[in-house]
Amino acid sequence: MLSSKRVLLIISGGIAAYKCLELIRLLKKQGADVTPVLTKAAQEFVTPLSVSALAGEKVYTDLFDLTDEAEMGHIQLSRVADLVVVAPATANLMGKLAQGRADDLASTLLLATDTPVMIAPAMNVRMWEHPATQRNLAALREDGVTVVGPNEGDMACGEFGLGRLAEPSEILEAITTHLSDGPLKGKHVLVTSGPTHEPIDPVRYIANRSSGSQGTAIANALIALGANVTFVTGPADAATPDGANIVPVQTAAEMMNAVQNALPCDAAVFAAAVADWRVASASGRKIKKDNGKLPTLEFAENSDILASVSQMKQGRPELVVGFAAETDDVLENATAKRKRKGCDWIVANDVSPETGIMGGSENAVTLISADSAEEWPRMSKTETAQKLAARIVQTLTGTT
Repeated sequence: MLSSKRVLLIISGGIAAYKCLELIRLLKKQGADVTPVLTKAAQEFVTPLSVSALAGEKVYTDLFDLTDEAEMGHIQLSRVADLVVVAPATANLMGKLAQGRADDLASTLLLATDTPVMIAPAMNVRMWEHPATQRNLAALREDGVTVVGPNEGDMACGEFGLGRLAEPSEILEAITTHLSDGPLKGKHVLVTSGPTHEPIDPVRYIANRSSGSQGTAIANALIALGANVTFVTGPADAATPDGANIVPVQTAAEMMNAVQNALPCDAAVFAAAVADWRVASASGRKIKKDNGKLPTLEFAENSDILASVSQMKQGRPELVVGFAAETDDVLENATAKRKRKGCDWIVANDVSPETGIMGGSENAVTLISADSAEEWPRMSKTETAQKLAARIVQTLTGTT
């Protein structure tokens, strides 16, 4: 599956480094060529000898090794692979990569490479949650770095939480997906997801019950087919998709701006549940009770993101897909919405409380186009996403 693919594997220091021996074995079993790089700290946990024995390749460790520089300089080493993988990626190495620092072989390779980079973070839960780490993570995602994990669980330090290295099989799957030549290879797809939060004051906001799980499932399905996905998400409960360019937003105005910045694209899937209205003048202070008097809130209409993109005169995506969450007259209301907005397809569903769809794990949709309304059976949101992604492939590639 990975025959003739070349992976530059950078192993940084942490107890999770031992898992990379299994990752190397799995990569080799799939036919990949693995060139290992060990940081000085990584050598405290795994030896160059064991890594070299499994990889069947020379291990690189020192930026100033005269022999290594004579045989293959660090600039060349950084560019001969199809993918650079950092596993585990410590908080320290993530910080170096985000800030463009290069003070050892690993960080210099990462700064000099023009090859796609994938990282699998691993660290103590408090280190992972620290604002500095999260700032660096956001910067790396914005730079196009693919992030795999981390997972939640028990740690070597005795604490529990997010920070465990993703399992070698999970990292292998992400590598395989990235290097696969799927039918959407070279296609850029924009996906919006989750709710928006429209502030009333600093502690209150208007929102809806969207979990973001359908949007994440759609992005994952498109990534698996080789698409380059920009994922614009409101504050959702669902995890963000691995391998996408993540753009977090809060309000409808921020989402509109993020969508405009993500264009051009080949297709756009607007799965987000964007608030139709916002408070015209949100208070800068918490609104207090006033002797039983109710506050007066003046509303303003948010910009219509779906209609704006659907009705673009220039640079319109080849395919624009909207969603219609309805509680009554689903088919009639969704069909009218498609015509009013000007999008190519509407994915309509009944989100009445008794359906359990809003925030649940299943969906039951009708795909509405200019020519037809196709009712799909109730299935998991993952299966719904895969079916929708397959239809997107047909449209963008002209296949049936």
